[in-house]
Amino acid sequence: MQEDHDHALKAIARPLRLTLLGMWAERLARCFWPLWSVLLLLLSALAFGLQDVLPLEAAWTGLVLAILGALWTLWRGLRAFRRPTRTEALIRLDQRLPGQPIAALTDTQAVGGNDPASLAVWQAHRARMAARAAQARAVEPDLKLARRDPFALRYVALTAFVMALLFGSLWRVASVQALAPGAGNELAAGPAWEGWAQPPAYTGKPSLYMNDIAEGTLDLPIGTRLQFRLYGEVGTLTLAETVSGRTEVPAASETVHDFTLTRSGEVTVSGPGGRTWRLTATPDMAPNVTPSDSAEREGDGQFTMAFEASDDYGVASGQVSIALDLPAVERSYGLTMEPEPREPVVLDLPMPMSGDRAQIAETLVDDLSEHPFANLPVAMTFTVADAAGQEGSAEPVHLVLPAKRFFDPLAAALIEMRRDLLWNRANAPRAAQILKAVTHRPEDLIRNQRAYLRLRVLMRDLDAQKASLSPDARDAMAAELWEIALLVEEGDLASAMERLRRAQDRLDEAMRNGADPSEIEELMQELREALNDYMRELAEEAERNPDSQLSQNMEGMEMSGDQLQQMLDELQRLMEEGRMAEAQELMEMLRQLMENMQVAQGEGQGQGQGGPGQQAMRELQDTLRGQQGLSDDAFRDLQDGQEGNEGQNEGQNQPGQQGQPGQGEGEGEGRSLAQRQQDLRDRLGQLQNGPLPGDGGENGEEGRRQLDRAGRAMEEAEDALREGDLPGALDRQAEAMEALREGMQEFGEAMAENQQQQGDPNAQQGQEFGQADPNGQRDPLGREPGNSARIGSDRNMLQGEDVYRRAQDLLDEIRRRSGEQARPEGERDYLRRLLDMF
Repeated sequence: MQEDHDHALKAIARPLRLTLLGMWAERLARCFWPLWSVLLLLLSALAFGLQDVLPLEAAWTGLVLAILGALWTLWRGLRAFRRPTRTEALIRLDQRLPGQPIAALTDTQAVGGNDPASLAVWQAHRARMAARAAQARAVEPDLKLARRDPFALRYVALTAFVMALLFGSLWRVASVQALAPGAGNELAAGPAWEGWAQPPAYTGKPSLYMNDIAEGTLDLPIGTRLQFRLYGEVGTLTLAETVSGRTEVPAASETVHDFTLTRSGEVTVSGPGGRTWRLTATPDMAPNVTPSDSAEREGDGQFTMAFEASDDYGVASGQVSIALDLPAVERSYGLTMEPEPREPVVLDLPMPMSGDRAQIAETLVDDLSEHPFANLPVAMTFTVADAAGQEGSAEPVHLVLPAKRFFDPLAAALIEMRRDLLWNRANAPRAAQILKAVTHRPEDLIRNQRAYLRLRVLMRDLDAQKASLSPDARDAMAAELWEIALLVEEGDLASAMERLRRAQDRLDEAMRNGADPSEIEELMQELREALNDYMRELAEEAERNPDSQLSQNMEGMEMSGDQLQQMLDELQRLMEEGRMAEAQELMEMLRQLMENMQVAQGEGQGQGQGGPGQQAMRELQDTLRGQQGLSDDAFRDLQDGQEGNEGQNEGQNQPGQQGQPGQGEGEGEGRSLAQRQQDLRDRLGQLQNGPLPGDGGENGEEGRRQLDRAGRAMEEAEDALREGDLPGALDRQAEAMEALREGMQEFGEAMAENQQQQGDPNAQQGQEFGQADPNGQRDPLGREPGNSARIGSDRNMLQGEDVYRRAQDLLDEIRRRSGEQARPEGERDYLRRLLDMF
């Protein structure tokens, strides 16, 4: 049995030894943690040099208190410490095992020692206990001291010691000997020195304590600040250096030396404890920058240009200067004269917000579309600087400054005139003349009414100031020309059909002008989105009015949205392959297809010709057309130099007093502009006194407020005409037309909403204009009026694959004839009505 016990103890010898060591660590930590906390705090204070800062009395007091605290914690620990024994370790190990097998192996059989069966059971029990004891594992010590140190003072001491190791110097602990009696006199009598080397902050290198640096070679960046302090009797220690290049060198025995490293050389502290260092000045190289040789144009007018820059310690900042490359400019048209002096454009280069700037690769992104240098040859000079103020520049990059491109011919012409004005104010007469030529017959060129009115006002100002155009006025006109060009180029995107037409026009113009692939790709995407919006509007309108003519047309369409997308894919493929002629033919087919599809809102809702709402809307439209014609005549008089004659010749037949659109034939003949303006105001007043769509509703009230505003503007325009103030009259007429349009929009929405809510059965049946007298309502071409006030019926329509081209030719001919001034006014008015219908 003793052999089994000894065998079991041998099996657990290693766990038993580890458990005993853990008990030693546990009891030492519990008894002596205050001692090592005090010692760590004392070492931390000495490493930070606290004894060198405090007065001698305070330093002695602190040192004595620290020693007393260490002795007290040592005594307290020795008193509480009990040396762990092997038996205690064995008991702890046995308590962690199930059934305490180690204790069971030391037991003896009390009864039945002579009974073989009892002996067998006892042996089996001991065998099981021995097997359990063999599975013993070392018991980990309990080193948790939170209950004994609730304020975590041990962690405070440990943290202070780590900080002292990082930022202090253990060599300073030796200076505690200066606190010994008599050591102060020896210190005062003996020499001492201190030195520091502080590299420039931008290098990121740490400061050096020269007392810790042994003699030899030392590499330091140029610009490092060297400071030395010599203590003791003057002359005992001296300093000599050849690294600053100073012309006025202080005496070598001066107690303070402060200089900057500018070149390689030696620094020597001579005297007891002196040293010599051979300093190598590491130069700070100037940064360099390498820009791309080209800039890319984005679709919205922004340009991007990549560049790379590097510096040994990091690039601090950078700029690019963009100057006009005058020798590369094609001196034609408005650019023939010398340009006015203009400072180069200076842009800040983008820099990384964080991270290393030793090697950077960034992209400059900016939009200079409105700058006078836009789309002109320029020289771009990239410059970068480091923290030391050193600069590095690249060779100028010569290119055409990328900017927004305008594909609409009118918008492009406006931008060119803007460029000429910014090039030299002497171009003002030429620009005024060209703008007059552009707007002479605006019917086929200017589709945006707001742009046309704003352009006319600008032309008036330019014509008045062209002889002595000031820089401020020039800049204001350039800004206005930019806004008008954007209005012409981008158009009014509120209408899905208008947006689609605009996208088609811009893409067609881009193909003809050879635009960049990126621009064509963006315009293709714009066309896809516009087509999707238009088809979605068609579908929504047909869903809202299932019994309308539009819904029936949608059901009978032979081309689906997917087929339209296939046409767009084919168009893009042709352009990518460079087959522009075929792409333009396909584009023309798509244009013709779209022009024969209309967003017929309100169809099938019974907007009969005889309804009061429809009648009021037609009369408002006639009033608006009459106001437009009157404004055209006023502007022509202004161009012909008739300003100031209106009030003197009222009642006489002045130029531009012929009949106007929207008036009965001969209505305007023999009447002055002011009288015609009064007639329009009276007509508007009669409409306001009668019933209008949406009366009593929110839209109807807003529409009447807009008509009131139009009436006031007409009255002011009439007063201006009587006083001979044509420019002022034009401004008020433009305001009146804007108010009329907004009022008509409100009335149209109110009328559509009311009819939809009421569910008028006549509206659901889709009654049409002129249905009671089809023979009397034929147009001059002999066609019957079609559904929903559309010109043309569904019968006897052209058939064949050339139908869309013929329809386009007919529309072009109508537009041409409506712009011929020699034709009778009544005929031109009718042609304009036809164009409005389409």
